[in-house]
Amino acid sequence: MLNPFVDELMTWYDQTAAQLPWRMAPPDPYRVWLSEIMLQQTQVQTVISYYTRFLAAYPSIDALATAPLDDVLKLWEGLGYYSRARNLHKTAQLVAADWGGVFPNTVDDLMKLPGIGRYTAGAIASIAFGEVAPVLDGNVIRVYARLTDYNQDVTKSAAKTHLWGLAEDWLPIDRTGDYNQALMDLGRLVCRPRNPLCDECPISAHCHAFSKGTQAERPVKKKKAPTPHYDVAAGIIRDDEGNFLIAQRPLDGLLGGLWEFPGGKQEAGETLPETLQRELYEELRIEVEVGNLFIKVRHAFTHFKITLHAFECRYASGPPQAVEAHDFAWVTQAKLREYSFGKADRQVIDALEARDNMLL
Repeated sequence: MLNPFVDELMTWYDQTAAQLPWRMAPPDPYRVWLSEIMLQQTQVQTVISYYTRFLAAYPSIDALATAPLDDVLKLWEGLGYYSRARNLHKTAQLVAADWGGVFPNTVDDLMKLPGIGRYTAGAIASIAFGEVAPVLDGNVIRVYARLTDYNQDVTKSAAKTHLWGLAEDWLPIDRTGDYNQALMDLGRLVCRPRNPLCDECPISAHCHAFSKGTQAERPVKKKKAPTPHYDVAAGIIRDDEGNFLIAQRPLDGLLGGLWEFPGGKQEAGETLPETLQRELYEELRIEVEVGNLFIKVRHAFTHFKITLHAFECRYASGPPQAVEAHDFAWVTQAKLREYSFGKADRQVIDALEARDNMLL
C-alpha cells in the first residue's frame, strides 16, 4: 500500500528531529538497544540522564556483560521496571558469549534475546541496521488510530493485528529507521494523548479523525479495572551493634534483585505485626520483637498500589537464612546507600537519615 503521508512526515522530521544522545551517525547498535530498553514505559526526558550515566559506566556491550548485576541494578535505581535491567544484563552476556559481542541485525534474531519483543526488535533493526522493519508502540498506535479514525479497542488482539498490518503496509523501503523515529516523535510531541496539536501536525491533511473531529476519542481503549491496594509490613531490624538487616529479593520476581527491609503482604485476619513476624520467619527464619511503627509509605506500581508500614524491630533469635530471599546482609546505616533499593524502601532510608540529622 502506497504511504500517502511519508513525504510530509519525513520533511517535518528532517526539520524538527529531536536531538537525543542516542541518535548519532552512523547509528551505534549498542546505544540504540540501550535507549530502546530504557524507553520502554518511561518518558524520554526521564531516560536521558539515566542513559548518560549508564553509558559512562558501561560504554560497550563487553563492559556491561562483565559488570556485577548488583552494580547494574544500583545504576538503574529509580528508573523502575527493574526486569528491564536484569534482561539488559542477560542480553549483554548472551551477545558477548554467543554473538562475539556483535548484535544480531534481524528482527527474528533480536527477538531471541531477553527483554526484546516485536516492537523493540523492529526499532533496533531499522534504526541501527537499516532493516525494513515496522514498529508499533503506544505513540505509533495513537498516530495510526487517528489517521484512520479506527474505532475498535486497540488493546484487543484483533486490533493489534490490524495495526501491525498498517505499519507494515505503510513502511517505506528508504530511511526506514528515520521513518519509525519520525512516527515516535510525532506521537510524543504533536499527536499527544490529550490535546493533540493538530494545527502543528505535518500530516493532518491525511488524518480522518482530524477531519471528523474525533481525535479525542481515538484510540479507543477499554476502561481500566479499579487498582487493587495491599498493606505491606517491613522490618527495620537492628542487631546489638546497630547494624540493619536487609534482604535481597528473588531475581525472577517483582523488583527482582533489589534489596529491601524484609517483610511482606498482609493476609486476611492478621495484624501488621503478625504479618511481619510471619514473613520474617518464612523469608529468613528469624524471630524479632516488633516495636513502634516508624513510617508509612504509599507507592503505586503498574497494576496495584501498596502502603508500606515500616516497623522498628529488635532482632531476637534465629541465624538469618536466605530461604525465600535471594540473599541477606547486615549493614551499617552509612552503607545502606551502596545497595540498590526500590522507591518505597529508599523513602524509609531517607526518613532514617532525616531523623538522625535532627538528633545531631
